[in-house]
Amino acid sequence: MAKAFHSSGNGRTLALWVVALVSLAAILTALWQLHAGTRGLEIRQIQVDGVPMTLYLPAREAPAPVAVIAHGFAGSRQMMQPLAITLARNGYIALTFDFPGHGANTQPFVADLLDEDKRRGLLGGALETAVTTGLALPRSDGRLALLGHSMAGDIILMHMHEHSDRVRAAVLLSPYISGAFPMETLNNLLFVFGGLEPAGLHQAALAAFAPLTDTPETGVTYGNMADGSARRLALAGGVEHIGVLYARDMLRESLAWLNASVSPAGASHDGDLDRRGPWLGLLFLGIIALAWPLSRLLPRVAVPSVGLGLPRRQLLKILWLPALLTPLLLWPVPVGLLPLLLVDYLALHFAVYGLLCWGLLGWSARRHRESAGVTIRWQALAPAVLLAAGYLTLAIGIPVHLYVTGYLPGPERALILPLVFLGMLLFFSADEWMTRGSEAARGAYALTKVFLFLSLILAVALRLETLFFLIIILPAILVCLTVYGLLSGWIYRATGHPWVGATAVALALAWGMSVTFPLVGA
Repeated sequence: MAKAFHSSGNGRTLALWVVALVSLAAILTALWQLHAGTRGLEIRQIQVDGVPMTLYLPAREAPAPVAVIAHGFAGSRQMMQPLAITLARNGYIALTFDFPGHGANTQPFVADLLDEDKRRGLLGGALETAVTTGLALPRSDGRLALLGHSMAGDIILMHMHEHSDRVRAAVLLSPYISGAFPMETLNNLLFVFGGLEPAGLHQAALAAFAPLTDTPETGVTYGNMADGSARRLALAGGVEHIGVLYARDMLRESLAWLNASVSPAGASHDGDLDRRGPWLGLLFLGIIALAWPLSRLLPRVAVPSVGLGLPRRQLLKILWLPALLTPLLLWPVPVGLLPLLLVDYLALHFAVYGLLCWGLLGWSARRHRESAGVTIRWQALAPAVLLAAGYLTLAIGIPVHLYVTGYLPGPERALILPLVFLGMLLFFSADEWMTRGSEAARGAYALTKVFLFLSLILAVALRLETLFFLIIILPAILVCLTVYGLLSGWIYRATGHPWVGATAVALALAWGMSVTFPLVGA
């Protein structure tokens, strides 16, 4: 038996080394390829009138059209890199920027999303600053195209309506268009939606096709490019609202549309599309996989492991109550208690849900029974938490900031982070105690997240007007919960104590929420 155990231990050690080496190779390969994607381009960071911008200048120094690219709700200029790099590599001057309250822009966003006039005025002012800056560049040839995602939809249409002679073409990606917006006289409009998005979202684009057709077919161009009447509705296969930003179909359609409308003089257009999607996948897959061997380096906190580990039947008996009660209890609570849009509600939802779980568990008496004969190395708890939380926030967060979206908080956001963290910790601490331990049901961690997700969906249904934009964010939250759940499982098996994974995951999710949701004023 000793020999078999020794052989098993050697096999696990070998597996850890193999995973570590393969993960590092994947990370380095992905970083090399992501860097290669911008080779030959000149990239500058500037700020004009408080609006942070990134310029992507093509290798060719001849005068070129300017493409101003606007992000969506809870996004940042980093999210628009695939479009910017694709256009710059094909001869355009690309300019991305942060809307007020988003990314590195510290000017507050609107606190009330229903105040459409204020929202449009605020976002429209930032777009005007970006457009003016782009057209004033020495290498600009004076021609302009606008591209935007989601929330930027009606902002771009409004700008085109006010400057009909200035914008040659526009590309609207899964656009949000509030109200009946006049589009008949606007120049060359392309609409691209994710193939996995509900077809009902296309309704907002139909007004642009009148009087050419009432029922536009996807993939068909209506009207004439030469006189500005061209219209097209396209789908990017296999992607949803956020995935559309990385879809090759979207990049191909957008480049072809601009080439037909404002093609840079003398430039060679070979469809050189940004290919970061697979490399980003490889990068984060490597970072996540590397966490498994690295988790074995964490200090052991509890011997043997502690945790309530509720059986599935018992979990099902108690989970429905916090899932149902939390949105009902928070229904009358006003949104806007924190200067981060919707984050105050999310933090409260997680906090109340967690408190209800703690109350239902009757955890105190049960904990003492589970802890009999257990040795807790309290001096190891803080180092284990710091190492685990550091990896989940920085090893994942820094690449996110560089290649996906803004992730490094400014002072205004950093002050709010502890409050959001407290709400997250109340939930994840209860959740870890419920789902970790010798009696824990298989799949318990995933089961609790299903109930949490259903609770958030119910909250949105009850307060659709104020929580509408959570619909867009919920898929991203689900991805985070899935990834963090995998990592917290490795952390628990290495340390034996639920508080390590709970604290690390709570901080990582609180950090992500604090840096992505819009900063608002009074």
